[in-house]
Amino acid sequence: MKLLRASDHKRMPWKNGGGETVEIAVSPDGAGLADFDWRVSMATVATDGPFSVFPGIDRTLSILEGEGMTLFIEGREPERLTQASDPLPFAADAPTSATLIDGTITDLNVMTRRGRYTHSVWRVSVDGNSEVAFKGGTSVVLCHRGNVEIDGTALAVGDCLLLSNDGATRHLVSGQAQLFCIAIEAI
Repeated sequence: MKLLRASDHKRMPWKNGGGETVEIAVSPDGAGLADFDWRVSMATVATDGPFSVFPGIDRTLSILEGEGMTLFIEGREPERLTQASDPLPFAADAPTSATLIDGTITDLNVMTRRGRYTHSVWRVSVDGNSEVAFKGGTSVVLCHRGNVEIDGTALAVGDCLLLSNDGATRHLVSGQAQLFCIAIEAI
């Protein structure tokens, strides 16, 4: 279990130079945009435009802040993505562009190298004490709103917990928060 404080997340330019992203976690450690196995990041999107293309990568996008955007993914119907929407999986090598609905947004972006890793993203609302179950592999938990303790480790807004599990495990969770839970598994 490793705590990743919001203040320590790495800021870097987008691959296409159109903005800035905040890298939360990447594997292997120190990997760049061309050679990661998996990556979790947040980005602020202030203008309409194209997404960076990542050959051989699958991605899931979730809206954290703002009104959302409409995604135009080649080969698919336009998708309206808001804070209320389920996380949206799609191929990161499909040409994609976005039109903002009403101003700047912040998104959560999870990417895995196709054929080597898979991932899933879901929301969990915490109000009191409960348990959250994770599969084997690697899990990343982002505290999106509120404050939470996971197995006694306190997370504030923007903090993440990186969990490496050898098998299915349950973690004790307490507080009032909205979490994004990410499961990453080797194929």
